[in-house]
Amino acid sequence: MSKKESSILQILNIYHTSVFTKNADAFLALYDQNVQVFDMWGAWSYRGIEAWRGAIADWFEKLGSERVVVDFDDVQTMETPDVAVIHTFVTYKALSAQGVELRSMSNRMTLALQKSDGIWKIIHEHTSAPINHETLKATLKR
Repeated sequence: MSKKESSILQILNIYHTSVFTKNADAFLALYDQNVQVFDMWGAWSYRGIEAWRGAIADWFEKLGSERVVVDFDDVQTMETPDVAVIHTFVTYKALSAQGVELRSMSNRMTLALQKSDGIWKIIHEHTSAPINHETLKATLKR
């Protein structure tokens, strides 16, 4: 891993840790104030950090005593001096307070990042899953 890659891949490390610890402030610090998020759940999109903050607060609150482990697989990156893209497969595993896996789902994620004052921020996040053409249901396992 090159030094450049390690700086943008830190985004994924922070994402993983902040979701597991349900640290909304650390999670949201990854995002630009004007972020645009195309998430798979709830709203069609979230525009701006305050809209995204509401979705994240709701998610973490609904977890109750559960924790979520986020794993990234087949991570690919592209970087210029001021813009970077990460695309990856991501798996979310819900764990009980005792550490027992309750459920999991996988999807695809693309993150567009922009460097501002030397710090990478997510300016766009897009998550998706393939849709079965017969059932019109998302495929949430790879």
